[in-house]
Amino acid sequence: MIEAVGLTKRFGAKTAVDQLSFQVKPGHVTGFLGPNGSGKSTTMRMIVGLDRPTSGQVTINGLPFRDLPNAQRSVGALLDAKAVHGGRRARAHLLSIAQLSGIPEKRVDEVLGVVGLQDVARQRTKGFSLGMGQRLGIATALLGDPQVLLFDEPVNGLDPEGILWVRNLMKQLASEGRTVLVSSHLMSEMALTADHLIVIGRGRLLAEMGTQEFITHNSAGFARVRTAGTDPDGRSALGAALTEAGGRVLQEPDGALRVTGLELPAISDLAHEAGVRLWELSPHRASLEEAYMRMTQSSVEYTSTEDPRAELWEPEPLSVPEWDDGPVAPEVPRTGFYAPPPPGAGGQPFLMPSDPGELAEAAGNAPLNAPVNAPVNEPEESR
Repeated sequence: MIEAVGLTKRFGAKTAVDQLSFQVKPGHVTGFLGPNGSGKSTTMRMIVGLDRPTSGQVTINGLPFRDLPNAQRSVGALLDAKAVHGGRRARAHLLSIAQLSGIPEKRVDEVLGVVGLQDVARQRTKGFSLGMGQRLGIATALLGDPQVLLFDEPVNGLDPEGILWVRNLMKQLASEGRTVLVSSHLMSEMALTADHLIVIGRGRLLAEMGTQEFITHNSAGFARVRTAGTDPDGRSALGAALTEAGGRVLQEPDGALRVTGLELPAISDLAHEAGVRLWELSPHRASLEEAYMRMTQSSVEYTSTEDPRAELWEPEPLSVPEWDDGPVAPEVPRTGFYAPPPPGAGGQPFLMPSDPGELAEAAGNAPLNAPVNAPVNEPEESR
């Protein structure tokens, strides 16, 4: 198990990691998420003893990395796939590490087979592609058959087959009772791989919980309703009925309605009572990307002047049910993300509580471990 308590790292006046506490337990794939500059790489470097904490501590099975007996056989890490001398052959690189760590030579050939590099074992690494370098880095991490493994962006440069292989490898390692910590910016891949998440922003902990729990706590919920295209008056009638029943209705560019504050059965009943035929009535399925974007939107250090996160802000509701002439909600791809504004932004998040009267109360709830307001700039070496 990896445990951090009050972990802090400063580079001069810059604080890269600020009072960070968390646990990475065995038997799970734990995703380590956060925007660029949030302190993920610095934290992982402190875990394996490459950086010393300014204060606090991080231990592996109760001991700092430097105090572990034969640490290379207890902990495996892929932090930088390019950290290989280009003049060395792949097998020679692994063999030198094995000899320094007292690992049998036959293990070198085993891990080369595991990562699929057995046919290029005698090629110099300077000719390796990015994906081949990633595979060699994973082989290095697996070399000592460790119980604790850290991977920083392990699928970077891999093709779809390689990504699937890494995903299955992470799950297999965790199923064997190992401690697996994976840092990645690919939310879709983390949703398929990690069953527990640690999310940080500006060096501080934002959330530590199960993946599904994280999505539930930090995502929007709404119903998508589409009336029969041959009955435009039905859409207006249904919108009025939904609003009167306490729902909040927005029109999407394609003519569908986005409804919050009412559950699907209630929407169906209201449509039936209004004599309106429905072509679609579906719940919005929250994604890890959506939840992550909402949680970290105030912790992003660098944003474009044309920031796509603008799509995350909640549109203004229609003041009157003039569906064809009134304002519309921005188009949101069916497989994309949509999230409410952060606490204090002035809007209400889209929620679907069982009791519509709970909507106002739910809108005032801040996410767990809300980020600090004071921005912290992180130095280059902490990324």
